Amino acid sequence: MDLRIPPSLTIPAAELSWRFSRSSGPGGQHVNTTDTRAELMWNVADSAAITDEQREILLQRLGRRLVSGVITVTASEERSQLRNRELALTKLADLIAAGLAPESIRRPSKPTRGSARRHRAAKEQRSATKQQRRRPAAD
Repeated sequence: MDLRIPPSLTIPAAELSWRFSRSSGPGGQHVNTTDTRAELMWNVADSAAITDEQREILLQRLGRRLVSGVITVTASEERSQLRNRELALTKLADLIAAGLAPESIRRPSKPTRGSARRHRAAKEQRSATKQQRRRPAAD
């Protein structure tokens, strides 16, 4: 099943690799006998589904999560392997969408008139306090 990431990115199923293992947590004997934990891996560095520009952005922003250019997502919250597969796909899609989202640019704002007035008043107060600590003039 291909992984669709809005608005226009689709990662083919051939680029995704799965690994299953026994999950920890609740489930009784079921946990000990079935491979319900799903691990989804996608090679960002070698993917043909993304452009070179997108690859650079993902490698830079997801660098800490990558191991040799491969991003791994695990899901073991549910008792069903199918449900864990769906969760892993959702997690990977969210991660990639967040990595490709444009960064918000902070525009510095001018201090308000009131805050500038309070800042100036605080400086004058500190100045007056320090002047009072001085030794009186020896006239």
